[in-house]
Amino acid sequence: MKCAEWWTVVILASISVSGCGVQGKRGTAADMNMQEAAEHADAMLDETFAAIEPEVNWAHGQTLSGSCDVTRSRTVLTVISEQRRGNFLGVIERLWKKNGYDIYSIRKSKDFPALFANSPDGFGVSLVIGDKGQAHFDVDSPCVEKSEVAEPTAKPNGPAYEGVEIPRPNVRSDFWSADTPVPSPAPVDG
Repeated sequence: MKCAEWWTVVILASISVSGCGVQGKRGTAADMNMQEAAEHADAMLDETFAAIEPEVNWAHGQTLSGSCDVTRSRTVLTVISEQRRGNFLGVIERLWKKNGYDIYSIRKSKDFPALFANSPDGFGVSLVIGDKGQAHFDVDSPCVEKSEVAEPTAKPNGPAYEGVEIPRPNVRSDFWSADTPVPSPAPVDG
């Protein structure tokens, strides 16, 4: 076998061995199992919710596990009014961009706007505003090592709704549920 042919075989073998590892950028996900990926997704959600001021009430959605991936979800119980949805999405978009996320799609819908992004380490994240202004967040892991996945340990800041369907948004916020747009800042004289 000639040297060039040998290198071709080595390269093709290394590509096929990589299997369903992280596509694109390599990051911490390359060495994770499904439980670690779920915990990483939980940390991403914690960071996202910490950026929302004033805070919103939320509950855990269902954890979904595939053959080598996991999805963590949170559903917002605070009503996000039509007049404040743009502000809500703007807070999340700015945070995700600051953290190096690639915002690859923005659904500019009056009733059902959404953001879709990928984190630098290959996790897919989304924020979808649904019926009655209910915000729903998902974090999808890339394919990682198969393992058991425990339920999230973070405590919701409202009812847990374990084993029952999460209701439509039922918590009013003076800010997020207001029926008026956010006032523009006054011009600064200079």
